[in-house]
Amino acid sequence: MSENYKIHSLADVQSTHIGAGTMIWQFCVVLSEAVIGKNCNVNCNVFIENDVVIGDNVTIKPGVQIWDGVTIEDNVFVGPNVTFTNDLIPRSKQYPEIFSRTFLRKGASIGANATIIAGNTIGAYAFIGAGSVVTKDVPDNFVFFGNPAVHRGYITNDGILLDMDYKDKSGQVHNI
Repeated sequence: MSENYKIHSLADVQSTHIGAGTMIWQFCVVLSEAVIGKNCNVNCNVFIENDVVIGDNVTIKPGVQIWDGVTIEDNVFVGPNVTFTNDLIPRSKQYPEIFSRTFLRKGASIGANATIIAGNTIGAYAFIGAGSVVTKDVPDNFVFFGNPAVHRGYITNDGILLDMDYKDKSGQVHNI
């Protein structure tokens, strides 16, 4: 990949698989096998493990750890302190043969302090509310929030929130 990216002098970036235009801020750690696409913004205090793929135009806010098995597609927003897991039955010094795979599909947005349990897929353009705990797959264009997070409405690709009847706050019906 291109070397037209910016890495803050206080970051520990071991990977060379970083796309042009990406910025990695201070106090980040990116392990050697991680892949990060173009025009990403990886804010301070982010940890990215080896078996991680991040697409283009992704924003990762401070305090996020992205563990082995996570794939983030293009144009995804990951809010501050979002937590990913990758082992459904963690034990000290005992590792599964393979970590559970988690996918964030294109255009998804994950609110601050949400927890994404391993093995789930967040659909394209889906929206996860702040503080939510995602314990199951979220379909494309669905709004989920709560603990556990449940279906609360829909969202258009352009970011218009809809109720369960596909209506926006003014009552207009939308197709998704």
